[in-house]
Amino acid sequence: MDLTPLRYITCTEDMRATYRRKVPKAFMEYCEAGSYSQSTLAANRDDMEKVKLRQRVLVDMSARDHSTTILGEKVAMPLVLAPVGSCGMQRGDGEILAARAANAAGIPFTLSTMSICSIEDVAEATGKPFWFQLYVMRDREFIRDLIARARAAKCSALVLTVDLQVLGQRHCDIKNGLSVPPEVRLSNVLDIATKPGWVMSILKGKRRSFGNLDGHLKGIAGVRALGQWTSSQFDQALNWKDVEWIKSLWPGKLVIKGILDLEDARLAVKSGADAIVVSNHGGRQLDGAPSSIAMLLSEPNA
Repeated sequence: MDLTPLRYITCTEDMRATYRRKVPKAFMEYCEAGSYSQSTLAANRDDMEKVKLRQRVLVDMSARDHSTTILGEKVAMPLVLAPVGSCGMQRGDGEILAARAANAAGIPFTLSTMSICSIEDVAEATGKPFWFQLYVMRDREFIRDLIARARAAKCSALVLTVDLQVLGQRHCDIKNGLSVPPEVRLSNVLDIATKPGWVMSILKGKRRSFGNLDGHLKGIAGVRALGQWTSSQFDQALNWKDVEWIKSLWPGKLVIKGILDLEDARLAVKSGADAIVVSNHGGRQLDGAPSSIAMLLSEPNA
């Protein structure tokens, strides 16, 4: 078990190194890797490193304030915890712990549709509003029910992800036999055996499967069947008319996530979105797409 004191973790790379030691390879690479050749993931990192800060001096900084507003709500800094699928397999009750950390930092937390802890789990454990990220699947009654559950949990925003109609091929996940719970194969068993802290956290966690899906998928049993259902459910016919349907079910703030083109940004505004997330899904979907930061900083052609 890694007992490195937090005070010795001085930067992101220190945190990443600790993460690699404490979490099984399959779940670590699920978080770290991109799709196909990972060229878009590399572009995200390279282009972000090219962005430099403008240094000004001799300005009174004694009353500096990082707070701002997001969707009309005051936050401590201009940050949001993005949705992370299977976060509860990185550590037991991972979504609950992340939501509590976001609350303590004074920033919004976003729960993924494909979370381990359910909407209700997070709402009960934190007692504060959070954002809910929605994947629109072919089973529209299931989606209608998810939105109703988000409303009942008093989620403060709905984040509609629109860049996952076709699931990008993630080679690391295929090679690692990634599944929830983990696929039983010798390499995975040996790896997990060296992570006793992770094992204990998972065993103590509320759930070890997708909490938002539990109890709502009749006739589907087992990890493989659930995975096949999920893969088949991402709707390739999703279009802007579906945004109208979602807005008819959701009276609150709507964020559209996965915008990477100026014309799509305009259509998102026209559709009634309160905000957009300029994103290429962390380089995990369309490989060969431009980096998110490059598109955010690009000059419009019209």
